[in-house]
Amino acid sequence: MSADMLVIANKAAGSTEQEAVSEALEVLRGDGPAELCYSESREQLEELLDRLDGRTLVVVGGDGSLHTTVAALHARGELGSVRIGLVPLGTGNDLARGLDIPLDPREAARLVLDGKPTPMDLLVDDTGGVVVNAVHVGVGADAAQAARPMKSRLGPLAFPVGAVMAGLRTKGWRLEVVVDGRTIAVPRRKALMVGLANAPSIAGGTAQLHPHADPHDGLVDVVVSHSVSPLARLGYAVRLLRGDHTSRDDVVTTRAKEVSVAGEPFWLNADGEVTGPTRSRSWTVAAGAWKLILSSDENQPG
Repeated sequence: MSADMLVIANKAAGSTEQEAVSEALEVLRGDGPAELCYSESREQLEELLDRLDGRTLVVVGGDGSLHTTVAALHARGELGSVRIGLVPLGTGNDLARGLDIPLDPREAARLVLDGKPTPMDLLVDDTGGVVVNAVHVGVGADAAQAARPMKSRLGPLAFPVGAVMAGLRTKGWRLEVVVDGRTIAVPRRKALMVGLANAPSIAGGTAQLHPHADPHDGLVDVVVSHSVSPLARLGYAVRLLRGDHTSRDDVVTTRAKEVSVAGEPFWLNADGEVTGPTRSRSWTVAAGAWKLILSSDENQPG
């Protein structure tokens, strides 16, 4: 699609990523004006959004950059009126992977020009926070914390290593999970992990939280694992990385519009950002709440 663009990139990006920004910008400017701005704080982002003025907003960055931008627009009450394009950078890019957005900066920029704005679901929690791709609590959040110091050395392999480390030491959480008013997990049976998948991929493409998650259907795919014995934890981790964990007998799956989790203190991993601990959190699907530019031929994940 052709329109003036405001391109926002992370000021802290390294030299390799700066080269990718330049490559994307070259393609974008071949179709019209594209102003490049850098942001390194929420305050700077807010100032840039004040200047958007109806232009297409292109986020050049990873899952965290997209999450922060969508969250800011949601808080401003402007999310539904903005066209957003994505040029993925970094090692994560789970939403891009789930939606077949090219990881090559030139190809992604070309998609921004040639694609069309497509309604996307959003998870909104009871604190006003949002989830673009996926949120999970329990061992997955612990795995992300364990992986964080290894990410610079291992890249996408950091999460599988972190998952093994977290799986070895956890004994599960006593949680109640309620979906659309129906209880699907109770505290007396410990849970290893509770996941809400708006789109399939997590952990930089090394795992599929739910392989059939669809961010256009108005529902979130919910996964509850009760794989808490040592052998079951190992088996769950292996099958999570293979993407067939949802077929295990000790895993419950469903789809819903509203989900709540409560019980023992837990950490959350929302779009790759770990927060907590908290004793409760609930989410509601806001169907078609924002528009992401996708290929006109591929507006749904496989």
